[in-house]
Amino acid sequence: MVNIIKKELSLEKSLRNKIEFICDFTNNKLTIINGSIRKIDKTNLTYIEPHRIIINTTTFLVFNFSNEIFIENLSNILVNAHE
Repeated sequence: MVNIIKKELSLEKSLRNKIEFICDFTNNKLTIINGSIRKIDKTNLTYIEPHRIIINTTTFLVFNFSNEIFIENLSNILVNAHE
């Protein structure tokens, strides 16, 4: 039987503060859903689920300590500071 271990990650505090400030200033509805690490027990397989930031009806996906922001899914990149 496959055992999947899930551990919740919290959004980086400085990023959370910036997003909350911007949404308060612009009167937008904000929902933040923390990402998680999912590991299959007794293997080296791990998946990092991104944090979901929902502003009004648009979902943004972000990872801690990353310069990339995605819209709706991981194939639609909004910002990439490495380019």
